[in-house]
Amino acid sequence: MLAGLAGLVLGIVAAVFVQRELLAQPAPSARRIIRPQKAPNTGLPFSPGVLAGNTLYVSGHLGRDPVTNALVRGGIEAETRQSLANIREVLRAAGMDFKDVTTVTAYITSFGDFPKFNAVYREVFPSDQPARATVQVAALNDGAHVELQMIAVKP
Repeated sequence: MLAGLAGLVLGIVAAVFVQRELLAQPAPSARRIIRPQKAPNTGLPFSPGVLAGNTLYVSGHLGRDPVTNALVRGGIEAETRQSLANIREVLRAAGMDFKDVTTVTAYITSFGDFPKFNAVYREVFPSDQPARATVQVAALNDGAHVELQMIAVKP
């Protein structure tokens, strides 16, 4: 019986020490808004990226020129390249790059453009591509052909 009581006391003491250690650790950092300097500023109510802990949530990005805020000309290929360039700025501002992207959601206005989109996409993700969903939509803001949204995790 004495051994059982000693075990109970030791268990309580150990639990108190473990709990004290957990409470002493700093809380995970709060979310941080990511606004790169080289990014379009549309004035719309959203953040280009939100970093929560090691996870970066990248808003949907159109192929907008970061200086003029206008869509780049040249169709889905040019818009995809510009969207990826704009997202790269968000990733870099968070200390990441495309290698850290875990998932992509692509919105395109025509699956007829799917091969052209994939050709440009492969320039950035040639191998070990992130998980992806591609959805055809009826329309995108400002008559865009493509919008890309991503999630990245910093190891």
